[in-house]
Amino acid sequence: IETTIQLKPRSQWRPGMTTTDIRNELDRVVQVPGVSNAWTMPIKGRIDMLATGIKTPLGVKIAGPDLGQIAQIGRSIEHTLKAVPGTTSVYAERVVGGRYIEVDVNRETSARFGMSVAAVQDIVRSAIGGSTISESVEGLERYPINLRFPRDYRDSVTNLRNLPVVTASGAQVTLDSLASIQIVHGPPMIRSENARLNGWVYIDISGRDLASYVAEARRTVAANVSLPAGYSLNWSGQFQYMERAKARLALTIPITLGVIVMILFLAFRRAAEVWMILLTVPLALSGGVWILYLLDFNLSIAVVVGMIALAGLAVETSVLMLVYLNQAYDGMLDSAKRSGTEPGTHALRTAIAEGALLRLRPIVMTVATEIFGLLPIMLGTGTGSEVMMRIAAPMVGGVVSATILSLLILPALYLLWRERTIRARAVSALNGGPDDHVTTDIAP
Repeated sequence: IETTIQLKPRSQWRPGMTTTDIRNELDRVVQVPGVSNAWTMPIKGRIDMLATGIKTPLGVKIAGPDLGQIAQIGRSIEHTLKAVPGTTSVYAERVVGGRYIEVDVNRETSARFGMSVAAVQDIVRSAIGGSTISESVEGLERYPINLRFPRDYRDSVTNLRNLPVVTASGAQVTLDSLASIQIVHGPPMIRSENARLNGWVYIDISGRDLASYVAEARRTVAANVSLPAGYSLNWSGQFQYMERAKARLALTIPITLGVIVMILFLAFRRAAEVWMILLTVPLALSGGVWILYLLDFNLSIAVVVGMIALAGLAVETSVLMLVYLNQAYDGMLDSAKRSGTEPGTHALRTAIAEGALLRLRPIVMTVATEIFGLLPIMLGTGTGSEVMMRIAAPMVGGVVSATILSLLILPALYLLWRERTIRARAVSALNGGPDDHVTTDIAP
């Protein structure tokens, strides 16, 4: 049973009401015996149905040779998963339990009356189901004319058994004389994938992320549900999207990092600066993690996309900061060379502070642009806003941490690195190096 609910505009909602609150209230009120609730957006449900066949966020596909055994496994999984935290509803398809009227032609009796199996089946098909004998044309409209026995002759098994049949010799017998008619049990619908019979279990979750739920559900099912030989389980639904995305990200992220490292090395020609930039990326991502925690967002593909964008922004900001710091350092060396003195740590600190201050205004402008540009997405409530918020949230939080990183941590790392260089130059000069005639200015 599928029901589409049209929500009122958010301006008419009760204060503080959210989509999750509406869903929880509907779960409390809509309780129909024998029916479980699974809430999803209409378009999203259609896409999931076309892609995996599962409308709910998660599903289990049971494959095997016997529908009865598949139904039993499905009921066991349904009973087991109800105890897993986060399960809103779980329902196993009843792959058996349909009722059918079966007409089994008695070949010997039919032959004695001069009736073939095909002739008896034609009578059953036309008398009960009806056959189209003509078509009525009314202007542009066409209606088929269907002929069959009146309803009173076919509304019960007893009446079907007493249906009159005229044999080829002209004798009148009942249908019960030519075939066995009875009600039998069978599958209401037969599913198959990869040439194997299937039964599906639909699972709806809330209050936890999909990956951790699937991990716990798999352990619970493996511990409590035994699969006979020839049967298998396949976890499907939105979980498949995440598995495919994780497989792609496991390949693309290392390749991307490798390309970034190569480009940085070609730009700076020194491994130390490359490592400083790469070291700042996890620190910049910490701001994105904190805002995800504060907003109670679970890890998803949209969040990962936002994290990747944040990492690129952090690398770009760090590169620009290092360019300014290198310019300040080179200027300090040129000044010391003109004055005939060896640069000391005090001069180095002054140069780095000046280089960082030159970068202050561009960084603040970048941060302000990013935050004000992403705020409409963070505060939006329209179609697709839930996905866009999860992309924008890591960038909003990460921009703040990346700013602190660029202004405080990166200059400090640069200072520690360059101090070693300055001390090495001073030691070389004191030990009689090529520049031992110059004076030194080594800070204590």
